[in-house]
Amino acid sequence: MSARFTPAELTIVRRAFAAQVLAAAGVEGNAALFEAFASVPREDFVGPAPWQAVRQRAYGSVVSDDPVVLYQDVNFALSPGRGVNNGSPTLHASWLDELGPLAGARVVHVGAGTGYYTALLSRLAGKDGRVLAIEYDPELADRARRNLAGFENVSLITGDGTATVLEPSDAIYVNFAAGRPADHWIEALALGGRLVFPLGVPGRKRGATGGQHAGGAGFRIERVAGGFSATCLGPAFFVYAEGALAPSTEDGEALREAFKAGGVEFVRSLRWQEAAVPGRSWFAGAGWSLCYDEPAASER
Repeated sequence: MSARFTPAELTIVRRAFAAQVLAAAGVEGNAALFEAFASVPREDFVGPAPWQAVRQRAYGSVVSDDPVVLYQDVNFALSPGRGVNNGSPTLHASWLDELGPLAGARVVHVGAGTGYYTALLSRLAGKDGRVLAIEYDPELADRARRNLAGFENVSLITGDGTATVLEPSDAIYVNFAAGRPADHWIEALALGGRLVFPLGVPGRKRGATGGQHAGGAGFRIERVAGGFSATCLGPAFFVYAEGALAPSTEDGEALREAFKAGGVEFVRSLRWQEAAVPGRSWFAGAGWSLCYDEPAASER
């Protein structure tokens, strides 16, 4: 085994990692996000070596046990049997930037895993903000609770992040794919509040439970006066939700066909608890739709 990087050297590596991740994500001028990536030790959340990394949609062993290898844009397994990973830092950098400024904000992290991106949200929210983390899997939640013990503005609950009633929130960050946004997410958004979540259709299984979605994209939803704006954030692959947010066979096939047909980049609004606009919807589900039109001027 070669000489390991010292703690002082790892501090430098983290800052280089932060710069590289933000540059690869196309994020400019977000000093708070840079400092978050530069200050949170990824090794504290991935778990002890030996690690497994995602390679060509399969897992492969990492031969080194030096934490320096964790500072690259690679997915590392958290629960390989369920296909749960410590996601792509570049993708998360882009999406966290899309959440907007979070200093002093009320933030919810749904699907917290072992807490790495919760820790970044904690840094972004700062001492005047607060972060509620929700993790369904008890084992991952226990790990996250230990990992986040020193983050005073974070609280964590073990439970279903789709069924938890939330207080008014400035930002909701979801880290699993679903066939629709949960009612509680939309209802909790304060005026100007932002929701970032992956929309997708069920796909192949990676283990006995859970699995990746077969196709999908991230969306940013913002509550404006009288309505919701919507923006597609591009393709994304996350572990898939089971239960209430899994679409019916009919809706799942319709969503699959919508992704195949294209045009998702032209979505501009979410219509919620109202009829879809004929000919103006990229996708319409039961009581909600993603529409090509901006939220109506009369609703702003």
